[in-house]
Parts: sequence; structure tokens; C-alpha cells
Amino acid sequence: MKLMLWLAFAGTLAAQNPLDPRQYRQVANRGTQLMESTSAAIPEMLRAAAPLIENAKQAVKALNSPEIASDDSRVFYSYLTNLRAYLLLLETVPKPYPFPEEALKQITDLRTAALVAEQGFRLLLDTKETGARGPDRDQLQRYRDANTKLSPPADGRRVVFLGDSITDGWRLNEYFPERDFVNRGISGQITSQMLARMKADVLDLKPAAVIILAGTNDIARGVPLDVIQNNLTMIATLADSAKIKVLLCSVLPVSDYHRSQDPRWEMSKVRPPATIKQLNDWMQGFAKQRGFVYVDYYADTVDANGMLKVELADDGLHPNGAGYRAMAPIALAAIEKTLPAKAAPQRKRR
Repeated sequence: MKLMLWLAFAGTLAAQNPLDPRQYRQVANRGTQLMESTSAAIPEMLRAAAPLIENAKQAVKALNSPEIASDDSRVFYSYLTNLRAYLLLLETVPKPYPFPEEALKQITDLRTAALVAEQGFRLLLDTKETGARGPDRDQLQRYRDANTKLSPPADGRRVVFLGDSITDGWRLNEYFPERDFVNRGISGQITSQMLARMKADVLDLKPAAVIILAGTNDIARGVPLDVIQNNLTMIATLADSAKIKVLLCSVLPVSDYHRSQDPRWEMSKVRPPATIKQLNDWMQGFAKQRGFVYVDYYADTVDANGMLKVELADDGLHPNGAGYRAMAPIALAAIEKTLPAKAAPQRKRR
């Protein structure tokens, strides 16, 4: 890895900022490469360090997998433990003489990589601990200012879109111009976090309706279906109790069609199509039972293989422009069904 890149990492860490997920992968990938190359220059290391190198490679493989977050502290700790052990072993084994200058440079780079990884790991733990203990675990502050500045609904037709990154990335003003549609999506959120935001980001805005798109991140994190269902039930019940119309959206399908571009885009491993279908079937039945509107994105976006149509996303999960264009008329039809336009008052005959 170039010196400037290490310096950039060092600057990030010196500012007490954790590395981003891409940087964690870069650090781990480069460290493992250096373990392999330095061991090749020292015959004794080839044998003695083989298990450590293999363990580090498996950790790196996991960090690059879509099933595991690239800043997963447990996996990164496994990588770091094997890197530490490798460096200790490197100090003890005899080295050939004369020792290649290139190998010396690689060992120096490896020690630098270890320092960056150590500091990055400490900040990662600090950040996660702060997030777990922090007062805004559910990101209630994200829309605080926007909520304060939002004017009262003028015509009784305000709709709040509550959701995760799929909602967060939807430019509602482009797809629904001149509508009082309010985006309250937050990337990465699960249903429990949306439930915590209901008062601030939905009820207090006094909408006529809320359209809820949630559940895909819960599935990816292994949240049990009954927990997802309980959270969605509470979200819908809170809205209904406040006389807000409830529109419950199906979870979109995912696909693996783009995995050749990035192995993390093999989406069906962490979001199994059968689990998505099971949750959607429950939502449809729940909506019918409670008199809510079921917004079926799934039916129009799934292909014959049970996957998200290839042209609707560039990563198999998040809709692209074509994806949002497919979703927009479905959402609008459901909203207009829920909030029919008021008939213009008839003029009295004289």
C-alpha cells in the first residue's frame, strides 16, 4: 500500500475518527498480503506461520462477504489477533543472510499496517460502545431541525414515508411534485429503531397517512420474524390510534445478479427470498385483518427467479432510477385510494 494511503489512515485515526468500512477492508487485505509475502522470504515462516496466515485470510474473506459487516468487531479482532501472533513469530524465527531489502520494506509496511489496525480497532470499539450507550441510538436527531421547520399540513393530505435506506434515497419531490410527502427514511435502520422514531418523525407531523417500508435490514441482521412482526404491529397501531391512515409496504425482493462486480452484492444469502416472502405474506394478511392498505411493490419488481429484476437495482438491493420509477405509481395509487381527492363543492343553483 502506498505511503500516502497509510498517512491518510493515520490522519483519520489521529483525529479520533474510526475508519470507514471500506478502509477496514483495505487495511485487512493489505496486512494479509504482507503476511504472505514476508513469509515467502523466510523459509521457517512458511511452515510456522501457515495457520496464522490462513486464519487471517479467512477473517479477510469474512470482512469482504455480504453476510458480515466490514467493520464487524468480532471478525476484525480475529484478523488482528492472528496479525499480532504473526509479528511475534516473525521476531523469533531465524532469517536468511543477506536478507532481501524488499522483504525488509515489507516487514516495515506490515508493522505499520498492524499499528493502523490496532488503533482502528480501539476506535471501532469506542464508537460502538458510545453508540450503544449514547442518547441517540435510534437517530432521533436526524430530522429534528427539519421537523421543527416543517409547516403544518395545509390540506389534510400530508403523507410521511417511514423507512430505511430505500426510503432515505427516494427523492420524493422529483417523483411526486407538489405533494405534501415527507421523507423520514434513515439508512440502515431496523423496525425497532423506526418504532422509537414514531412520535418525533410521524405522529408529531400530523400526517393524514404514513407509508411504511421496513424489514429488509431486520432480515439481514437475523432479527426473528416474530420480533419484526411485533414491531410493525406497534408502528401501525400507534399510527392508527392517532387516526393516521396506515399503508404497509411489502419488502422488495433482492438479487445476486451483480455479485460479479462485488461479492458483497450476493444479497440473497443474508436476505433469503423465502424469508422475504414469508414476511410479506404476513404483512398482507395483517393489513387485511386490520383494514390497512397493503402496498405490493414485490409483485411488480420480482422476476421469474424470485429475484429483484436486474434492471431495477445496481447492487441487487437498493432501487436505482428505474426501480423508483417502478415503485412510484404503485405508491401513488395506494395513497390516492387511501386519501381520495375531495370533490369540489357544487355551486348552488339560483
